[in-house]
Amino acid sequence: MSTIDSSNSLNTILDKLGIQKPAQKTGPSDKLGQADFLKLMTTQLQNQDPFAPMENAEFIAQMAQFSTVTGITEISESLKGMSDQLSEFRIATAANMLGHSVLVPGSTAYPDSDGSISGAIDIPAASANTNIVYRSENGEILHTQELGAQSAGLVGFSWQDIPQETLNKNASIRVEAYADTGKGLKSVGASVYSEVLAASTGTAAADVVYDVRGYGDVKASDVVRFKN
Repeated sequence: MSTIDSSNSLNTILDKLGIQKPAQKTGPSDKLGQADFLKLMTTQLQNQDPFAPMENAEFIAQMAQFSTVTGITEISESLKGMSDQLSEFRIATAANMLGHSVLVPGSTAYPDSDGSISGAIDIPAASANTNIVYRSENGEILHTQELGAQSAGLVGFSWQDIPQETLNKNASIRVEAYADTGKGLKSVGASVYSEVLAASTGTAAADVVYDVRGYGDVKASDVVRFKN
């Protein structure tokens, strides 16, 4: 009477299903691999009730389920690899911002490497007259600009010819913006360009943070404009 090698039969079925048995690994493991699954299935076949054997459909379903789990594991590993690549990309992007200037809400400004200060003011309504006042740290007026009539929205400004004496002090300069929207000159919000001194990253894109001169940590998501 001939006997059937259930292990060889199982391997034949696995080959037809496209599931390959991996090379045997030595050493303890706390994970159920394909080799362990094959051993369990072989034991199940050898010890099944001969009067109520496993149905083919049930056997195929178990194999398909294990194949699906294996596929999910491979997808998880691929996604982890993509996450690592994105993390490296964010680090490179953050590093590229060093030395650049970003537009941040505030009135504290420092001259750029080219010796100028620039920014933007947000005018809530059309202005008949718009002025910019630059003051030293002790409140002394250093310079004024008249921008004239302006439409509502962001209006850019820039002080290009800062005296060398002021630049040599390497001190902050306070920017004040005023607009006349029908009730005389009133203070309006200003934003200035300031240099990125350092950058750091976390586990998510929102965790990219810039250390901006005069303002400390600023989230990358809060930066809408930058310049060289």
